[in-house]
Amino acid sequence: MSALVKMTQKSKSRNVFVMYSFPIMIFFLTLSANTIAETETIDKPETVNGISNYVKYNENFASSGQPTVSEFKLVKESGVEQVIYLAFNNNHTAIKDEDRVVIELGMDYIHIPIDFRNPTLRNFQTFLAVMERSPVNTLLHCQVNYRASTFSFLYRVIYLKEPVHVAKEALDSVWEPSPIWFEYIKDVLAHYSIDYDCEQCDWGANDLMNKSSDTTPTKK
Repeated sequence: MSALVKMTQKSKSRNVFVMYSFPIMIFFLTLSANTIAETETIDKPETVNGISNYVKYNENFASSGQPTVSEFKLVKESGVEQVIYLAFNNNHTAIKDEDRVVIELGMDYIHIPIDFRNPTLRNFQTFLAVMERSPVNTLLHCQVNYRASTFSFLYRVIYLKEPVHVAKEALDSVWEPSPIWFEYIKDVLAHYSIDYDCEQCDWGANDLMNKSSDTTPTKK
């Protein structure tokens, strides 16, 4: 009987040990995992690739969404000499005194504010004139890289003479232009006698709407 009691007591002791040691083990495993994750985060170098919707087109030209103040330092370190901003500086995601931040870092700053709902040919021609006058390492940005990626597309096709379908691949990686901006792309390209359409091009819903309107009989 006493032997049975001793076995029961040992069994209870073992259960108590397991009951208390298991949570402790989980705690240390979790702590270890968190430490590894934090170390990986600390060791991971910050680069311009971390900027919102950042796209590098060639060694001297890139576009992006809105960089932070610390990201502008990375932009400078990457070799950029000129920053062009295409949105309004009262946008809720714009940074305060961006012009001063950029200039104090040693880069040139050009502001071409573009109404997202009403981009104009003159807007693009102003940008093109800046790029022709100052063909240096440039970051073109707005808030989320919608304006900037579209201007980059147009610049590459019109000025750098890249095929439409090649330039469009980078545009597609950022967004599918809204109907307003699709029409804008068509109009600007047409101004320079370039057809927006090509065998490899897929303009998504915009293309379907455009072809549908082309085939709709005109009412007399």
